[in-house]
Amino acid sequence: MQTTFSTLPALARAAVPAHSTPYSPELLLWEETMPGGAHWSGLVRRGNTLRITDLHGGANLSALFYNFEERSERYNMPDTLKAQHTAMLTRGHVLYSDMGRVLCAIAEDSCGWHDTVCGMSDAAMVEQRFGVARYQEHRNAMFRNGEDGCLIELGKWGMGKRDLVANANFFSKVVADADGALRFDAAHRREGQYIDLRFEMNVLVVLSACQHPLDPATRYDPKPVRLSCWRSGTAGLDDVCRTACPENERGYINTERYFL
Repeated sequence: MQTTFSTLPALARAAVPAHSTPYSPELLLWEETMPGGAHWSGLVRRGNTLRITDLHGGANLSALFYNFEERSERYNMPDTLKAQHTAMLTRGHVLYSDMGRVLCAIAEDSCGWHDTVCGMSDAAMVEQRFGVARYQEHRNAMFRNGEDGCLIELGKWGMGKRDLVANANFFSKVVADADGALRFDAAHRREGQYIDLRFEMNVLVVLSACQHPLDPATRYDPKPVRLSCWRSGTAGLDDVCRTACPENERGYINTERYFL
């Protein structure tokens, strides 16, 4: 496991709710808390699962995914949605690369809806909504945004702005009304919700724990998440993500041939 992590004040462990562990203790590879506003990147290898837990409710985690060996291959939002006839992500869905391979699959999900279409915050958006809080005056309490956080992490791997693509927003729910206007569901996110991403390829994961662009909150208050990674193995022949639709069956064939 290769990882980089932005340093912010540690959260008290006593404030962290208990969580179930679907693995034997010896299979756990690592676990850490990602503070609100932080950004993170790392290699998660094929056959490992990453659980992301909303520690206190109200979290949003923007995520990008790249084939670690060939980083021009990356998460493709349009193909992911059209292949599975969906506009959101939950258990049974997979995240496709632009080569038709399965980067990772959602093996478990207690949240039920994760946004795919709204992108991430940028500096202008945060300044307009919350004002300015620079590092020079506020140190680690500075106001961060999703785009800059992801660009910092991408830079650590020799990548940059040209590598930003449409991202997933875990824990956030956005629905369209009859007129097509998007509405953010602020009641959707609850303490202790989690999503399990099982990786079917060696993937560079880039994360930013900043607020969702449509979050109606009136103050800057991004929430923390916990990251837990363990050895899980890859999808079996009867796995719900593989059998969800014929497209996923073909996606897994493409992926497994890549590793022959």
